[in-house]
Amino acid sequence: MEAILSSRPALAATSIALLVGGLLWLRVLLRPGRLGRKKKRYAPLVCSFLNQIINFRRIHDYLTDKARRFKCFRILHPGRSYVYLTDPRDVEYILSTNFANYGKGSYNNNILEDLLGDGIFAVDGDQWRHQRKLASFEFSTRNLRDYSSNTFKHNAGRLAQVISEAASSNRPVDIQDLLMRSTMDSIFKVGFGVEIDALRGTNEEGARFSKAFDDASEQVTWRYADVMWKIKRVLNVGAEAALRRNIRVIDNSVYKIIDQKIEQLSHETVDSMRKDDLLSRFLGEREKEPDKISRKYLRDIILNFMIAGKDTTASTLSWFFYMMCKHPNVQEKVAEEIDEATKGSSPGLSMEEFTENLGFVDDLPYLHAALNETMRFYPAVPQDPKTCFSDDTLPNGFDVKAGDIVVYFPYGMGRLKDLWGDDAEDFQPERWLDDGGNLRHESPFKFTAFQAGPRVCLGREFAYRQMKIFAAVLLHFFAFEMTDDGKDVSYRTMLTLQTQGLRLRAFPRQI
Repeated sequence: MEAILSSRPALAATSIALLVGGLLWLRVLLRPGRLGRKKKRYAPLVCSFLNQIINFRRIHDYLTDKARRFKCFRILHPGRSYVYLTDPRDVEYILSTNFANYGKGSYNNNILEDLLGDGIFAVDGDQWRHQRKLASFEFSTRNLRDYSSNTFKHNAGRLAQVISEAASSNRPVDIQDLLMRSTMDSIFKVGFGVEIDALRGTNEEGARFSKAFDDASEQVTWRYADVMWKIKRVLNVGAEAALRRNIRVIDNSVYKIIDQKIEQLSHETVDSMRKDDLLSRFLGEREKEPDKISRKYLRDIILNFMIAGKDTTASTLSWFFYMMCKHPNVQEKVAEEIDEATKGSSPGLSMEEFTENLGFVDDLPYLHAALNETMRFYPAVPQDPKTCFSDDTLPNGFDVKAGDIVVYFPYGMGRLKDLWGDDAEDFQPERWLDDGGNLRHESPFKFTAFQAGPRVCLGREFAYRQMKIFAAVLLHFFAFEMTDDGKDVSYRTMLTLQTQGLRLRAFPRQI
């Protein structure tokens, strides 16, 4: 050994250095506090933001293909990962169990603020709690329930009349366009106490507002894929320039409504004020908390209620009628249930009279099941991103870093055999009914159409009531067919899951 070392001094020095280095590293590893430290384990990395950009027009289906392989996976973005979840245990963890660690955060707020501002869907903390408290109280009042139900009935009757005119002249209708207009009439009336008649198209300002709002929703969603959006906003080019123009149209309309309502209420006595609509109620709260509820804050609250009350119900109903046309046997079963429930109604009632007397919608379990099955395939909010505030480990064992965007994925979850069985791809309302024909309820962390936990949708029952009223009226008076049976309907990638347009033909039923 001595001869070898003397003949190879460089090798000897290297060996000694390695031996000493190894002993020192072993000492570090054995240092107190290191023994229990585990190696970080992250979800599989399946693609990057470039794939999001390439597949933006079909992004939900692209990500569903990934979800069929991985219950949890990552998309790489500059400085963070987007972590997608489809296991109900993980969804429950971020929405309820560890709710405090997952919120909108500055990342989501920066993306959404131009459209939604400091509204309930874009903020956390005190701002979220304040709006949640106000909205929770208002949604619990019987006056608002009655006022909204009467509004829904009135507008469903008007929509049925429009479709009747089209059916009489054998004209197809774009059912989504009509539903969007009709629900906008409803939300303007319930939300702001304003009649705009968007359904008949007599209000050009309302039409401009609706288009600007839908386009802005798509442009804001594009920011989640476009890592250059902030630069484009500064330069005022491309989608960011279009978004700015749309926000200007939106703001002009909303501030005009707010100012008109303030002016109207200023001329009324306390006794004569009717506070049925939400805006009047929030303005009443403004008198108590002027520092908290500014004019800009009212604007943000209104637009957040707009996306909740107009887009979600109209888009769900559009997909519902699409599925009714694709599955005519289901359409007939829903119509039969409605006929059975209306046997006691006086014959010969007009559409508006029939609708005004509607009082049976809570007793239509098969219709409810068909709506649930529609939302399983086509949830109004197809994916919902949260910010992870501090390093964490999910129930599935994967680690997430502070700043990662953790997304639960209703669109993909509704199509997974692991969750819904081998017939997951089949449209079967019966899966929502027990042997006695009564509604069966799923965990809100599996069926996430209305979110769950502390942020569960406050307007859930209002949404069901509006959708059931519209569906019951239209299917009582009409049978629907697609104008092109072989054509699949695609969606528009935006905050809510809208179709690209849905042209149907309506045929009067024999009543």
